[in-house]
Amino acid sequence: MKRDERFNLEIAESYYKESGNITQSARKHCEELGIEYGELYRNALSKFVRKAMPMDKSETEGLSFSAVASDGHFMNIEEYCEYYNFDINTVKSYKTVTHSGIPYYNILFKTIDEQKGEEAFRDKLLFEIANLPNRPKTVPRKDEEDANLLVISPADVHIGKLCNPYETGDTYNSEIAVKRVLEGVEGILNKAKGFTINKILFIGGNDILHVDTPKNTTTAGTQQEVSGPWYENFLIAKDLYILVLERLLEVADVEFVFNPSNHDYQSGFFLANLIETYFKDCKNITFDCSIAHRKYSVYGQNLIGTTHGDGAKQTELPLLMASESPYWSTCKHRYIYGHHVHHKISKDYIGVTFETLRSPSGTDGWHMKAGYTGVPKAIEGFIHHPEFGQVARFT
Repeated sequence: MKRDERFNLEIAESYYKESGNITQSARKHCEELGIEYGELYRNALSKFVRKAMPMDKSETEGLSFSAVASDGHFMNIEEYCEYYNFDINTVKSYKTVTHSGIPYYNILFKTIDEQKGEEAFRDKLLFEIANLPNRPKTVPRKDEEDANLLVISPADVHIGKLCNPYETGDTYNSEIAVKRVLEGVEGILNKAKGFTINKILFIGGNDILHVDTPKNTTTAGTQQEVSGPWYENFLIAKDLYILVLERLLEVADVEFVFNPSNHDYQSGFFLANLIETYFKDCKNITFDCSIAHRKYSVYGQNLIGTTHGDGAKQTELPLLMASESPYWSTCKHRYIYGHHVHHKISKDYIGVTFETLRSPSGTDGWHMKAGYTGVPKAIEGFIHHPEFGQVARFT
């Protein structure tokens, strides 16, 4: 990289705050300076932004990547990468350059495709989590008379799913998925205004993400048609959950329950635990992000079970609830909310009502070919009275 007196990481950082992309910001600044873009510059900017390491203006303007350490010895490639915060695992090849008078390493880094997007994913995720300005804090709540529980479950959102209207007559991608969830949740909150709400049960997971591997497959390896790379969709889902939960916290305290699922068994688990970390300073929200396939929540006389639905058979769920939950005998009203099938199933068993929730996701090629079409796309919510059980539902 050519040395330039106009070189200033703070300018490039301002571009990053606008775009949120390290590479684009570094390229833009290099173009303005009239110098060739290089990965060394990108990594220097990443270090400056992510680590929040303060630098004097004189240091940034005269920044060089000398291979000579402060004690005078010539650094090997491992020392060099550690000193300048370059990930040694992303170095494809390197050679020593001395013709400029300042010895340094000319490094060829692996492309984003070669790294499977992991470096870009890590940079963005770590920066955003480390530099969030206003993470939610605990707020006092007043006791409400004749209050109710609101259950909201955006089921089978499949962020990253791609539906081609030419093939299926339906359009669906990550942008549409986010829009439908936000509008659906807001619509349920509007319809629920006639009830006093003192708690919200938010059911997370349930195929929030469409794929679980860099090869665009489900956890079991089934190939999927996707919209965008896996790491971008992970970040989209993260932002969506934060937006939804912050909105719900404006209404009442929230219990977040995670249901592991077949499309994103690993990444969905990581996402739920990341969201729990984000809200760690807020006592108004609790989390159950374990990998258990069936979860149980209690509200007054309500015992509410949640599961994705790709495991135990529907007919086995009532007996499993009776054997797995210690609150079976103390709760008069018992419900199990399932997912996975994308359409409505509702049945009363002895002592338990089972119901599956509709999905907002579009119809892809596989579902069209199999004839699984025509089902209403929806986000659903339910009102549970502490004494009388489920008393209302919203779509």
